[in-house]
Amino acid sequence: MKKMICLVALTVASTAAVADPKSALDASLEAVEKNVIAWRRDLHEHPELSNREFRTSKLVAEHLRQLGFDNVKTGVAHTGVVGTLVGGKPGPVIALRADMDGLPVEEKTGLPFASKARGEYNGEEVSVMHACGHDTHVAMLMGAAEVLAKHRDELPGTVKFIFQPAEEGAPLGEEGGASMMVAEGVLDGPDAPEAILGLHVWPVANGTLNYRAGSFMASADSLYITLEGEQTHGSSPWRGADPIYVAGQIMVALQGIPSRFLDITKGPAVITIGSIHGGVRGNIIPDRVEMMGTIRTFDAGEREVLLAKLRSTVEGLAKTAGIKATVSIEGSTPITGNDPELLRQMMPTLNWAAGADKVVEHPLITGAEDFAYYEERIPGLFLMLGVNDPGVPAGASPSNHSPMFSPNEDALITGVRALVGFAMDYKSARGK
Repeated sequence: MKKMICLVALTVASTAAVADPKSALDASLEAVEKNVIAWRRDLHEHPELSNREFRTSKLVAEHLRQLGFDNVKTGVAHTGVVGTLVGGKPGPVIALRADMDGLPVEEKTGLPFASKARGEYNGEEVSVMHACGHDTHVAMLMGAAEVLAKHRDELPGTVKFIFQPAEEGAPLGEEGGASMMVAEGVLDGPDAPEAILGLHVWPVANGTLNYRAGSFMASADSLYITLEGEQTHGSSPWRGADPIYVAGQIMVALQGIPSRFLDITKGPAVITIGSIHGGVRGNIIPDRVEMMGTIRTFDAGEREVLLAKLRSTVEGLAKTAGIKATVSIEGSTPITGNDPELLRQMMPTLNWAAGADKVVEHPLITGAEDFAYYEERIPGLFLMLGVNDPGVPAGASPSNHSPMFSPNEDALITGVRALVGFAMDYKSARGK
């Protein structure tokens, strides 16, 4: 009888171990948290602009080499780092990505590790800040690398760690970002990954993992409009052709395109003109106006409708007033989303990482992310990690790109858990 009880106890213990194979990771995750916070603070104090992430990439590469990674490649897409960790068990290749660049923003958080860095942005000297949380992204992926390297014997398959520059956009006249990483082969070769996970800190409830199946973040197009008229005295506009008058008409008319010409059941759209330059005096009608803006959409077909209607609207209004209009639409970033089947299969992992009550469906986000270029090639998940202080609701704290943006560091270990869990669980979740 005692023998039978012992066998039952052993069976229960064995079953529990099988049911929770990641329990052995907990001690390593707890131990790495202080390192993640230290790395984040160091990176925050020393931000670097797009394609100029020299110190950051050196720090990352040295860390991966110290962990005994099988391969560490630097100089990818200018300053990118790609590390490869081969697990001790057979399995697929997956990728984890973090972006590294800061922004031309003057920090006003007052943190003891606040940035005082300066840099050059499109020919101008500017302050530099990690105002979008990319410092936390790098630190979390460095933490995941440390945990997975320690447990590589249990790791099924291979993990590619992609530390990407220039998510915020390459400087004028340069290439960069995810599209350049892809062009340089980060998703190709014998170790080509078949799925990818990315995280982004977001000003919502602390420690939550926020998702949306399908389209999640908007595509983004940069809009440039040039209007060429005929200069004349401001007192006699009939003697020339006024591009400022036409610019005003265009500003109003463009706002009618999403509400009157697009199928809003397929997703919202936004057209914003953020810059207008023309003229030097109040009594001179200039001969040229330049307008710059951004376009955000969530459906590829409706995007094409919007772009066609935008061109015809601008050109039609300009022609009526005797103005020559040139419309240029550049730098499109595709729609970022979550592969619905991959999301469904990995949901138990997300619940393990954050807690089932903290895995939350999120509304559409009109911001854009060049993570979409990876997802054009392979299935991907892109999740928002909530970093508001406890008790602070969404919308009540400084947003990304604000000089006051300050993520709650307590949430970072949840991001590390999600990255580690994805690598450890992907094979079994996909049934391979």
